[in-house]
Amino acid sequence: MSGPGAFGRLIGAAWMLVRNDALLPHELDPLYSSGTRTLGKVLRIFAGSRARLGRPGERLARSLERLGPVAIKLGQLLSTRADLFGRQFAEDLSRLKDRLEPFPIEVARAEVEYQLGRPIESLFKVFGEPVAAASLAQAHEAVLFDGRHVAVKVLRPAIARRVADDSEVLALAARLIDRWVPPARRLEPRGFASTVIRATELELDLRLEAAGADELCEVMAKDGYMRAPPVIWEGVGKRVLTMEWARGMPLSEDQALLQEGLDRKQLADNLIRAFLAQALDHGVFHADLHEGNLFVAAPAEITAVDFGIIGRLGAPERRYLARILWGFLQRDYDQVARVHFDAGYVPANHDVAAFAQALRAVGEPVFGRAASEVPMSRVLTQLFEITALFDMRLRPELVLLQKTMMTVEGVARRIDPDHDIWAASDPVVRRWMARELSPVTRIQRLAGEAELAIRNLARLAENPPMPTASVTVVEERHEGSRWFWFTLGVVVSAAAFAAGAYFL
Repeated sequence: MSGPGAFGRLIGAAWMLVRNDALLPHELDPLYSSGTRTLGKVLRIFAGSRARLGRPGERLARSLERLGPVAIKLGQLLSTRADLFGRQFAEDLSRLKDRLEPFPIEVARAEVEYQLGRPIESLFKVFGEPVAAASLAQAHEAVLFDGRHVAVKVLRPAIARRVADDSEVLALAARLIDRWVPPARRLEPRGFASTVIRATELELDLRLEAAGADELCEVMAKDGYMRAPPVIWEGVGKRVLTMEWARGMPLSEDQALLQEGLDRKQLADNLIRAFLAQALDHGVFHADLHEGNLFVAAPAEITAVDFGIIGRLGAPERRYLARILWGFLQRDYDQVARVHFDAGYVPANHDVAAFAQALRAVGEPVFGRAASEVPMSRVLTQLFEITALFDMRLRPELVLLQKTMMTVEGVARRIDPDHDIWAASDPVVRRWMARELSPVTRIQRLAGEAELAIRNLARLAENPPMPTASVTVVEERHEGSRWFWFTLGVVVSAAAFAAGAYFL
């Protein structure tokens, strides 16, 4: 439960947004309803003298930076969607990605020495000033004694306390929304907050990030759409992480997309395909793919950094995702609708055909069109209305997937304004479907299910339900029971293989 401090911080956060005219900016008055416009004018009575200094994005960035790491994460997400909020607004928020105020290098050096247990001069030939500073940590350029160019990530001082405070406020806000805003309950504010809080907490142990980076480095190497710098394990501690230097320029820099020989279309395609290949083929994906964490080099090379947030999908979720994407690629809205019902995303009391009709209304106007021709704000509004109409609720286990999909699509749009997300997705989804629907894969899946059935039956045979009979009778029947369950298991397995062979 949150204490009085969380209530105070929540009120303080709202007050800061009001003081900076960042809650309902006056520049957007023409877009507000009459009631909202009146509320905005009332709130601006309390705005400070600096409220009108700078653009709305600059004022919001200033507010979020002061509010702490969780608020900064929200700003990073908003900064990837220039198509929704306008390019200037997104650019004003982009400083939250990697251009925050760094902490002193002396503090970073002391932290590195403490975490790694050695003088910094014995660890690095060169340890330079910070080159990027984000919400939780900053990165320093360094050189090892063997000549390798590396980046050293160091957590901010007292960041764990800041994250804990932010988490209390976020959890409190989620509970208040859940209680007092009934229409928002289907968005599962408590589940959403819990997922965000847990992901942020895991970012505070850089040993876990190193393990995630190492795992994704192996995963990415299998497809080649994206790469990750190798981890320097001797330079890893709870609050320190050392990796090889990433090739190219950070995508957050204005000059990154102006590099000579850069193929922007292929670069955008690689980004989409990298994310989908990670999620579908391997069930693990980089869940923080904003521009500050992506380095690009000609002709279309992408290197990802900052693996603090890792998303994972189980086999059922991967199958649902692939079938939904495949259905959209084939413009088979009946199939997409059935998958939503099979997965439980849409309550069973609704009509499949009606949901398919709603999906067609969303899909047909955008299919095959360039990103610059698709008004994404209108599409998202329509999707939100459809989810309300069919009682769809936010799935907490899919929060990181949905958040990353939104980020990646926004970044791809910035790389290539004419990007076609469906054409980019097709090869990865088609490959997945061909593999998963092949006879060999289906037989393997049936064999696995049969093996699991046999194990469960054997376990039941070892510990059958005890009838209300004497111990002597139970013992006499125990051996026969074993044979019965074993035979039943063989029959079930044979039936499974026969069914598989028939449907193949």
